[in-house]
This record gives sequence, structure tokens and C-alpha cells, in this order.
Amino acid sequence: MSDQPPVPAVRWAGPLLQRTPINRSTEIEAFLPLPVSRSPTGAAKPLFSSSFCFETREGGRLRLFLTPRCSLPLCPSLVLFLEEREGGFGPSYRWDQLQQRAMVEETEPIAAGVDDCEAAGSAEHWLSRARLLVPVALDKARSAKGFPGRWKSIASKLERVPPCLSELSSHPCFARHVLCRELVQSVAATLSEAVELADRCRCDDGASVGKLQMQSDLDALSGKLDLSLRDCGLLVKIGVLGEAALPPLSATGARPAATEFASWNLQELLARLQIGHAEAKHRALDGLLRAMKEDEKSVMAVLGRSSVSALIHLMTATSLKVREKAATAVCLLAESGNCENLLVSEGVLPPLIRILDSGSLMAREKAVISLQRLSMSADTARSIAGHGGIRPLIEVCRVGDSISQTAAAGALKNLSAAPEVRQSLVDEGIIGIMINLLDCGIVLGSKEYAAECLQHLTCSNESLRRSVVSEGGIRSLVAYLEGPLPQESAVGALKNLVGSVPTDTLISLGLLPCLVHVLKAGSLGAQQAAAASVCKFSSTAETKRIVGEFGFIPLLVKMLEAKSNGAREVAAQAIASLMTYQHNGREVRKDEKSVPNLVQSLDPSPQNTAKKYAVSCLLILSSSKKCKKMMISYGAIGYLKKLTEMDVPGAKKLLERLERGRLRSLFSRK
Repeated sequence: MSDQPPVPAVRWAGPLLQRTPINRSTEIEAFLPLPVSRSPTGAAKPLFSSSFCFETREGGRLRLFLTPRCSLPLCPSLVLFLEEREGGFGPSYRWDQLQQRAMVEETEPIAAGVDDCEAAGSAEHWLSRARLLVPVALDKARSAKGFPGRWKSIASKLERVPPCLSELSSHPCFARHVLCRELVQSVAATLSEAVELADRCRCDDGASVGKLQMQSDLDALSGKLDLSLRDCGLLVKIGVLGEAALPPLSATGARPAATEFASWNLQELLARLQIGHAEAKHRALDGLLRAMKEDEKSVMAVLGRSSVSALIHLMTATSLKVREKAATAVCLLAESGNCENLLVSEGVLPPLIRILDSGSLMAREKAVISLQRLSMSADTARSIAGHGGIRPLIEVCRVGDSISQTAAAGALKNLSAAPEVRQSLVDEGIIGIMINLLDCGIVLGSKEYAAECLQHLTCSNESLRRSVVSEGGIRSLVAYLEGPLPQESAVGALKNLVGSVPTDTLISLGLLPCLVHVLKAGSLGAQQAAAASVCKFSSTAETKRIVGEFGFIPLLVKMLEAKSNGAREVAAQAIASLMTYQHNGREVRKDEKSVPNLVQSLDPSPQNTAKKYAVSCLLILSSSKKCKKMMISYGAIGYLKKLTEMDVPGAKKLLERLERGRLRSLFSRK
């Protein structure tokens, strides 16, 4: 070879290639001073392979294709033209790295006979290149020496490349789709690598390359072929090309609206989750997370089943970072509330549960939040239990940070709502975990979930109630309810436990002062549960006396004014029960709001479920002339006539008493 001065503006100035007869089957190996990048350690890394093939061109030109060592979008292919000079060939075009997925720009006009599309590195060009390389690679693979099993497998995969390329290239979007171009370019690079490895195996002298290194290279090549064949099938079969095709110009030649381009970019991004090597998918995942944080609605609008499936698959990747980011994306989807069923149907539960067992702190946090959200569905909650999710969730509750612990408690609360799962939860020690959360939980939300879980566990199973009592559940619930905002779930759990504990024990544990506090400061739902607890506790004359002495009656009378039918019903029921103890009846008569509130509770509308208890209370109060007069003045007779027609127990008797009293009053006036 003879050297020539470098062409101006050419960043590559390699040696000239000596003029020799060249045709399409000629192989030329050139070792050129290639552009390099710097690794984090400062070591130089060639960006491009150092072995190339050449094609003849009219006018004595050759075209040189440099293939990236990696398929990174930011690492473009390099296209150079070699023009004939004295003594050989030299470069006539410079190369530039353009934007992502860009090709190299030529700085001089292309010679006549050179196709514009090929000069730009189009999909058709790379398809032609790959088709030329297939027979060469296949022939060399079949004649390669050594490792016959591996080469036989590689040859069988090479035989599948042409039909895959034909199927892909027949798609209407092939020519204008960047994913097609990148994929066919990657296939061409893999075929070139196959040719190179086969040549190395044909050499008799194997000292230059170790056997283990060659085995590793062949396995890597086989994996690349598998990936290329898989990606070709995916692009065609799952509709990625249709979803992510480049948006066409309008009839007037104008560009589509910005929103259309944004949608296309998202569709292409989602498509990239499904094809290519691990690093390319990693970058697509980064882009998806950015897009979801900026405009979640737009992402959800173009999200398809195949994209969700690809995300779920990435949660099992070997890279820790990829698993974390995939779990983050799945978490965002689960929290959006738009695709829970799609996630579950595509198999998201097993990888989420595995992450709980062995993932990083960040991945576990995202996984447990996802499970909490997904477990809101009863069917999904049962599926989580069926996939072995109970134990890892309990472990997160035991040792997780506050965010993960709260989410795990929420998920377990959702699981406990399914009756068939409760015994399995208890077998894994959930009762002790939830009681410990009530006692020591840092986040208020985790305490609320723990109380609700205990409420579910104790709602119907006496054996589970005894287990909660034996582990100190009542004391913990009472202590939790002493806070400024008593929650309904904790009161409900207490209500479930009242019948399973001796009265003296309940009194000693502070149940009654706790219920008084709830009736004063709790939410309406908590007050309703507290009134129901009073009813359940007041089963004997002695307990009714004790309840009256603790000042419950005025609180229950006031509760009759609640807007909720359920709250009015349980308050009237509690008052009716307590009034069977004589002293409590006198306490009710003393309360000036008792008669008006009870008369209002006689409303005959079907929605009013308190009327039968109100009749019972007013019957007891009707022994007082003062109370009867008040009942009449507040319109009780009109209500009672309708209730008598409805056969409400006690309504007719009370009506007769009031009417007799009214007649006597009229005669006494005369």
C-alpha cells in the first residue's frame, strides 16, 4: 500500500488500498485507524469493527461499511466512499455523528449511479446488504472447522434469516420505519460477525484465538441471531410497525400536528421496549419513565398489551437497574388505576412477588406499592395469596422502611378481606405483625391498615377472635383509639371482640372510656361502630347499669340527629336496649332532646330503619304524662298511624296510649 495525504475535512485518514481486481465475492480485510471513544477508566474503545467487506461501484468507486460494535442508537454506522487514486483508493467523504439513530452525512455530491436511499443508509440498502451476506455466512458456517455442534446450530439459524427478512420487508411500513432500518442493519452486522468468526475457525493455526474465547464468541453470535429472528417476528406479528410507523405528510405536504408527532414518538418508544438488545431496551425504559412523569395520560392513551408484557418481562432482567426501572414503570401504571386488569392478565404478579423476596430496596418499594394497588380487587388478592405473596408481604411489614411497610400493610389488609385467605394469613403470623404495627408503627396509615386487617380477621371466625385476644389485640386497639381522630376500623375490630371476652376483662382494659371518647370525637362511621359495641356489651342488667353510669345516654341521644340512617338506627337500638334498665329510662327522660329526636325517628319512609327502635323507646317514655304531651306536640300520632298500617311492632299500642291521653286532655278542658 502507498500513503496519500489526508483529504481535507476527512477525519479518517487511513492507508490507501492497493488497486486490485475486486468483485462482490472478494473479501478484503482492512485494519484502519478507527474513531474511538473513552471508557470511564480512560481506556480507548474502538467504536467500529475492524473487518469490512467492499462492494464494487461504477466509475472505480468502492463503498465501505463500518458496523458499530454495539447497537447503541447514539453510535451510528459509518459510510465512506473510496475513490480511485493513483496507487490505490482513498476516502472521499468525511463522517459525522449526527443525532440519535442518524447516519453519516456526505460532504460531497454522490457520484452518478449511486442511489440516494443507499447513500443515506436506508432500510432497503441494509436489506440488500444482509441478503448478500446470508449465503456467504451460511457457506462459511457450514465449512468452519471446530465446534461442529455450535456451527450447526448457527447455520440452522442463518437459514431462517432470509424468510424473516422477506416477511419483514413485505410490510407496507418497511421502507419508512426507523425500527426496520435499525433491525436490518443489526442483522447485517451479525452476519458480518458470522463471516469473521467462520474465517477464524477455518484457519489451521488456532493459537491466535483461545478455545474458550471462541466458544464464548460463538455463543454470543448464536444469541444475536436468536434476538434478530425474534425481533423480526415481533415487528410483524404484534403490530409494532402499525403502531409506530413514521407519521406521513398531509396531502398539502404539511407536517402533522405536534400532538401527532408526540404520539408517534411514544409509540416508537413503547415498541423499543420489545425489540433489540438489553441496553437498547434500558434506554427505552428511561425514555418511558420520563414520558410518564411528564404526561402520563398520553402514555396511557397509546399503551398496548404488548408494551405492558414487555415491561413485565423487563422486571426479570439480569440488570438490577433495569429491574428497578421496570418496577417503577409498573408501579406508575398500577397507581394510575387504568390498567390493573391488563397488568394482572399479562402475568405481573409473580415477578412482583419475586422482587419482594430478592430485589433492591427501591425495587421492593415499587413492587409492594404495586401489589397494594392491585390487591384492591378481590380476585387479584386471592391470586397474590395463591402465588405465594403472603410471606414476603409479611416480611416487608416486619423489617421494611416506613413507606414499604405501609404499602405492605395495605396489601395484607386487602388480602384479609377475602375469607378464604384469612387462615393462611394467620398461619404466617399476621396477627402479631398487625398488633405490633398498632403499637409501634411510625406512619399513621400503617396503623389504620393494621386495624382494618384485624377487623377483617375477626368479623366471622371465633377461633381468630380468640387468637387476636390472646395476643393482646384489645389492649392495642384501645390504646390506638385514644388518639385525637378515632378510626372506624379499630372500633369495628373491638366490636367484633366484645362477645369473646369476659365483661370484667373488657372493663379493666378500658373499653368503656374508649367508646365514650369515640362517640365524642370519632367520625360518624366510628361513632356508629361504637354504638354497636355498646349494644353488644349491654347484654345484662349489670352491664346496662355500668354503661349508663359512664354517660353514654346523652351521646346516643345526640347521635339520633345524624344524617346517616345507619347511625340513627344503631343509636336508637342502643337506647332501646339501655332503657330496659329502669334507671337508664329516667336518664333518657331527663334529656330534653330525647323525645323530639325519637319522634323524628318515627319517619315511615323505607330508608328510615330506626323507626322500630324509636317506637320501643317511646313506649317506655309514654308512662310519663310530660313525655306523652311532647310526643303529641311533635307530631307522633301522624307518624304512628302510618306505622300502624305498616304493622311496625308496638306502633298501634303507642298510638292508642297517645290518643287516650289526648281525649282525656280534651275532656278535662271542657
